[in-house]
Amino acid sequence: MRSLLNEYKMFFREARGSFGTVGAVAPSSRFLSRAIVSELSTRSDRVRVLEVGPGTGAITREIVRYLRPQDQFDIVELNAGFVAALENQFRHDEHFRRVAENTRILHMPVQDLETDHGYDFVISGLPLNSFPTELVQTIFQSYVRLLAPGGVLSFFEYLWVRDVRRLFVRKRERRRLVRVGSLIERYVDRYEFRRNTVLINFPPALVHHLRLNGQAADLTAGIPAHAATSVS
Repeated sequence: MRSLLNEYKMFFREARGSFGTVGAVAPSSRFLSRAIVSELSTRSDRVRVLEVGPGTGAITREIVRYLRPQDQFDIVELNAGFVAALENQFRHDEHFRRVAENTRILHMPVQDLETDHGYDFVISGLPLNSFPTELVQTIFQSYVRLLAPGGVLSFFEYLWVRDVRRLFVRKRERRRLVRVGSLIERYVDRYEFRRNTVLINFPPALVHHLRLNGQAADLTAGIPAHAATSVS
């Protein structure tokens, strides 16, 4: 319980200072964490896993459960406070230390990440609906580039987030929500093979699992966008 309270305290401290890059309203529940990692739980061979935007590490803890000594685990996070907290967990938490030698924590935007071999799983905790359209475009382009042929992208959205926000924001923000929604739906419509609805989370969430084959297309063209900012 104390660990959970500390996680929430750190989350709200970092979110208050940088909501534009944190975006979420609370750490992911264990039910959401289990849903977004569910594809990884079925793996059989050696895998390379990338987590993007881990925040306080709620989903990271679930990923670590399924990692084996031969696996490679990379974590990309832009927020310095979250990076420091994760590094501390991999040094001192027995659950994390088990795979610490095979884990890299990278303080950088995912757009800057380069790899010689694609990832079998990309697990994203980024709240995409909070970001500028052009930033969401570059993030999806990065996911396509970083995934191995047949690799799985898992990410979540809060249920009804765009519909609810449209009721309370100005016209410019409504247009942004429509553009971001159109972009996400393009990828979901073409590549999604499974989804999970997670009601026991604040707010409730929808998890998308997409399989991007070796011929995965860049579907970002044709959606107007504005200036972007970097985010992990």
